[in-house]
Amino acid sequence: MSDVATHEFQFASAEHQRETAISGIWLFLASEALFFGPIFLSWIYARLADPSAFDAGARQTDLTIGIVNTALLIASSFAYGVGLASIQFGSRRRMVVWLLFACTLGLAFLGLKFGVEWRSDLEKGLFPGANFSIQGPTRNGAQLFFAFYFFSTALHGLHLIVGLGLVAWIISQARQFTPKRHTPVLIVGLYWTFIDIIWLVLFPLIYLIGRAS
Repeated sequence: MSDVATHEFQFASAEHQRETAISGIWLFLASEALFFGPIFLSWIYARLADPSAFDAGARQTDLTIGIVNTALLIASSFAYGVGLASIQFGSRRRMVVWLLFACTLGLAFLGLKFGVEWRSDLEKGLFPGANFSIQGPTRNGAQLFFAFYFFSTALHGLHLIVGLGLVAWIISQARQFTPKRHTPVLIVGLYWTFIDIIWLVLFPLIYLIGRAS
């Protein structure tokens, strides 16, 4: 029977399966980093080419919301980490509670970013185009700043939505996990942390560098 199972699942052991899954997620995250990397480098290069215009754009962003959202994502990673530790110590119920908390924080981030901040940005005429509200010599560079801003935050938000779906799936499958068998919880946790790391790069690009100048 064990030989049949091994052949069916193509793994020599549960530990081999776990190591393969973890290697797979690290490879996936590396490809994601290669995807985001050129965006960040392009943003930095464009800012160096026209710093005053990018500073003018950055000063139109809502720093308070940016700080609150950063705190929300950091707290969500902490909550997920506690949930992971809970299943490692054998408490499914505690894992579910902490993962629900992480989801709630992620949803709060999306609400603030898209329901409040994006809405305010659009009302102020900050979406690039004919009706862009910033005038004068910094207009074109500020439009480029907001083109990066809307594209990057939308892309990050899409990844966060996928992450929320994965965490919801983990919660729905909670009964299957034990202290010795919880690899999916670990894998989703790595993805969730990656989403936070991307935001920690975006945060200074959007809110801090222009104001520091």
